[in-house]
Formats: sequence, structure tokens, C-alpha cells
Amino acid sequence: MNDPRFDQLASILANYSTRLQPGENVLIEASEAPDELVTAIMRAARAAGASPFITILRPRITREFIRSCTEEQMALYGDMEKYRMERVQAYISIRGSNNISEFADVPTDRMRIYEEKFLRPVHFDVRVKHTKWVALRWPTPSMAQLAEMSTEAFEDFYFAVCTLDYARVRRAMEPLVALMGRTKEVHIAGPGTDLRFSIEGIPAMLCAGERNIPDGEVFTAPVRDSVEGVITFNARTIYRGMTFNAIRLEFHGGKIIKAEAGEQTAKLDEILDADEGARYVGEFSFGLNPSITRPMQDILFDEKIAGSIHLTPGNAYDEADNGNRSSIHWDMVLLQDLAHGGGTISFDGCLVRKDGEFILDELRPLNPAELMKEG
Repeated sequence: MNDPRFDQLASILANYSTRLQPGENVLIEASEAPDELVTAIMRAARAAGASPFITILRPRITREFIRSCTEEQMALYGDMEKYRMERVQAYISIRGSNNISEFADVPTDRMRIYEEKFLRPVHFDVRVKHTKWVALRWPTPSMAQLAEMSTEAFEDFYFAVCTLDYARVRRAMEPLVALMGRTKEVHIAGPGTDLRFSIEGIPAMLCAGERNIPDGEVFTAPVRDSVEGVITFNARTIYRGMTFNAIRLEFHGGKIIKAEAGEQTAKLDEILDADEGARYVGEFSFGLNPSITRPMQDILFDEKIAGSIHLTPGNAYDEADNGNRSSIHWDMVLLQDLAHGGGTISFDGCLVRKDGEFILDELRPLNPAELMKEG
């Protein structure tokens, strides 16, 4: 029997996130997601007058392909997938994973080839820049385990978070976007963190269900060479299938001049040495989803945690472009609520957020207690 929540989620993806129109082509890529959800999205796309195209991915097969692929083969694969991506107007990705560490043993040089010959040309250069796209996780038992919840309870949480009233969240975000547009210098302070950078002249963008599900962030990018100081992240993060904890980055002239992650420091440096842009920051963002309150080692959720920020070594988005280009884009999350040590964010010397709560009157509607109110 079809779960009616599938149809509700499919409608949000087709009609709100990607706003499919008659005559458009939409690529739907699904990894370890139920057939019923993919079918519901196809039907929602057709109801909007669009033509759906489907790819079913399997992480174990993708892992083997990356491990054994030559550079020439990956370049050809990238060309083929780029050709297809250039011919769709919208892209919907449903990403499930029964093993978050599936790619942990893929050699670094193989992952670098995959990122340079496939990920960058197909996704960074075409999909992100030229399609209406949205990506969401699917709640597998492994995700429930990371969240320390039962599978059923996590599924209920997932649908509640993913079907949030994003139109209301959007309205609450608009004053923050306006304020960031007037801001020159950002100062982030807290345990192990004292970081300053400029965002002058770089647009601030709100995300309210159009690009990620779940969603809830406002992002911009630092002026590329302006980042100075140190930041210590307190949320675990997974990249290339490997788990990193307590990452500490030291910046000078915008560049990461020292990176530490305990026993994983060597692996961290390998990733940050992928190319020149990997040691510069491509994104700075506020996490604002009131239903997400703690990390679960899944970046599509963790980067939206209320009271958090994330800073991203690697590629910048065109919408908030500081000119940084890289084959990586690694969102690293710092939680600033009292339960995780607190902290402050100031704009041009004015305190904006303290211990995860906005203190300016025009921004208070973004605090979780306000966003969760009825009506």
C-alpha cells in the first residue's frame, strides 16, 4: 500500500522545489530509495506536464566503478553524463545509503579523478548552474542508527522535517538576507574559534525548500582572501566515506595554513590538497531549520541545524560567488547553542546571534521557538 506521505513529498519536490512546467525534462536519480517514492515523483512530474527520466544508482556498484575506472574512462563517463544533464531543465536526487562508509576505502587518487572528471563538469558546472535542482536524503535504517532513533521514529521525524511550511520559513529569512547584504565584516567567536572575514559585495541567498529537502539556511561566501583566524568545528562530518571529528582550521590571507583532525589529520590534508581552491572557503551559512536540533552525521540534515553555522572549504556557488573553484565542497558544521558550548556571531561589530539565538528584533522570528509556533 502506498504511503500518502510519499505523494505529499513528491508534490513538494515537483511543484514547489523544482516548479516543473509543461514541456520540461526532469532527471530523477534515486539511490537506495523505495520504488514507491520514485513512482510518486514520476507521477507528480507528469501531472505538472513534465517528462521524467530515471536513473537508479547502487552505492556498492558506484564504489567499484570509481575504484577500477581509468582517468580516460571517467572523462568519457563525465562527457556522457554532461550531455544528458545539459538536456534537462530540472533534477531531483533521492539519496539513500545503507552504509555511510561505502566509499571509505576508495583510494584518494581515484576519488580525485571522479571529482575532477565527473562531479565538477556534470554537477558543479551544469546541474548547479543551469538546472532547477533539489536533493534529499531517504531515511534508511543506517540513518536512524546514526540519529540514535528507531527506524519508525526516524521516518516520522524525516517526513515532519521535509514537509515543513517552507513558505513561512522563507518570510522569516528575508530580514537576515537584507542584513547580510549590508554587512562588511563577520566575526565568529566561541570555544576554539576566533574567526573574521568580509562578505562585502557578495549576495546572501536564502534556501527554503528549493534546493535541498530538508532545507533551512541562508548562505553567502567570504571574500576569498579575507578569512583570518581559527575555527574549531564540533559536529562530526563524513567526507569520502570517512568520519572526521573536531576539525580545527587556521586561516591566513583566506587560505587554510594549518588543519587538524586528530588521527585523521593526514587524511584531512590529503583532501585539502586536492587543488588550490580546496584550501579556500566557498561558502558561509546559517543553519535555521527549527526541527533539526542535533547532528546525525548526514550533511543535508546537519548543515540545517538550528543555531549552527557551516563554513565550506572548496567550490563557491554561482549565486554567491567569491571566485573560488575546486573539485571539493565540504560543509563543516559548528553548533553554537549552549548545549554545544555556545558562541557569538557579530556583523560589523554588532552582536547578531548569541548561543544559537538571534537577538535582533527583526531576526527573532528565525529562532526555533518562533518558527515552531502555530499559524
